Amino acid sequence: MEKERKGLFQRFLDMIENVGNKLPHPVTLFAILALLVVVISGVISLFDLSVEHPGEPGEMVEVKSLFSGEGINYILTNMTDNFIGFAPLGVVLVTMLGIGLAERSGLISAVLRGFVLSVPKRLITLGLVFAGVMSSVASDAGYVVLPPLGAVIFAALGRHPLAGLAAAFAGVSAGFSANLFLSGTDALLGELTIDAAAIIDPAYAETMNIAMNWWFIAASVFLLTFVGAWVTEKIVEPRLGEYKGDYRESLEGLKPVEKKGMLWAVIAMAVTAILAVFLVFPEGAPMRGDEMDQPIIKSPFMDSLVPIITILFLVPGYVYGKVTKSIKNDKDVAGQMGETMASMGMFIVLAFTAGQFVAFFNESNMGLVLGVYGAKFLESINVTGIPLIIIFIIIAAFINLFIGSASAKWAMMAPVFVPIMMQLGYSPELTQMAYRVADSATNIITPLMTYFAIIIAFAQKYDKKMGIGTMISVMLPYSLIFLVTWTLMLIIWMLFGIELGPGGPILYQ
Repeated sequence: MEKERKGLFQRFLDMIENVGNKLPHPVTLFAILALLVVVISGVISLFDLSVEHPGEPGEMVEVKSLFSGEGINYILTNMTDNFIGFAPLGVVLVTMLGIGLAERSGLISAVLRGFVLSVPKRLITLGLVFAGVMSSVASDAGYVVLPPLGAVIFAALGRHPLAGLAAAFAGVSAGFSANLFLSGTDALLGELTIDAAAIIDPAYAETMNIAMNWWFIAASVFLLTFVGAWVTEKIVEPRLGEYKGDYRESLEGLKPVEKKGMLWAVIAMAVTAILAVFLVFPEGAPMRGDEMDQPIIKSPFMDSLVPIITILFLVPGYVYGKVTKSIKNDKDVAGQMGETMASMGMFIVLAFTAGQFVAFFNESNMGLVLGVYGAKFLESINVTGIPLIIIFIIIAAFINLFIGSASAKWAMMAPVFVPIMMQLGYSPELTQMAYRVADSATNIITPLMTYFAIIIAFAQKYDKKMGIGTMISVMLPYSLIFLVTWTLMLIIWMLFGIELGPGGPILYQ
């Protein structure tokens, strides 16, 4: 029997999978990129290319060779400092101390389950997508908890379980960069953006903060929730049809001790938040800024967002653990934090090679020179404004199909694209938000996304024939419609000139 010929879309998916699988591990990829910067900087320095520094008129800057005695001396004497100085390293590790305790004590899982199970049946799709979008505040916990929970809920309601799994997966992954609260993602990407902005304008970079996209990502929660629910009920669920499998589920609510733990955790978080408010808002408060017009935005509070986020997770996580007995003493706290740090081992290794690449790129001045020439090229072909943002989003979305890690991609892209966009008059805050839209929306259709295999394993519980191509075909409507509607929202935001977050303008001046 002749083998059935694959369609164009299936062949495209096969190409993505094959190319992605042939790419080296991100750790190796950054090591290769760092080596390429050394070699390329040596070659370019032979041509005496120079540009005028955008932030310091009259000062000429040329590419500095790292492929020289002086360059090798820099590489070896600064290798440790480049690792320690990698902007997201300390930020992510500190944030994960609090988030990790809240997750391992069971608080995050209980909150997600409790919310979804408490939503009325007619609003269950909205509730599931909303919970998925909001789960990004707890890093990757949503991937493990919500998709299987969504499938269970839909199956128990007589709906197709894969529709519930898809709705939750869309919220968790495609909506990863939307949230009402700041999360580790804001800290991780924000530090990389600030470092990239410093290539062009160190003074401007000092005024930036990790909450630079807060207003936009908070508004995005509602857009993605309604869009995700609409796609589920109008496109995905009708396409899946009636579930005819044998697997049936029954829902189990939260145990009394879990409800009690959640109640005390909420009280603990409220008390902690109130104390934080009193440190910021009253006149003369220790974390209030001195600027009369912007005492909150330009204040020690904005510079302390990372430890504040950590504490806001740490305290309720500890209280929940004590009430439910998942934490009995200080040894349990230390153990759970240790387990969290152990799970961050690969990120720490990645930070070492990524830190070298970013430092080499900055030291060689290649980022600044490339930014100036890149901006001139885009100006010469008259690509600016909204078309420029759309092109950038398409480029970032395409790259995301082959490299799964959001931080790895942005560590590579930020030093190049942030300076280019600044030269064209667009803020680093806008560039970062455009990247986040592209990265999040296409997460669910790349087989190289870290949790993709786990989602397929969950789906195979209800459909044993579920494979990569089938899973992507189910998720593709979410990806495309999220990408289009979210991009339109960003364009509208730009047209009205609304700040993306506290101190996060659209234009760079």
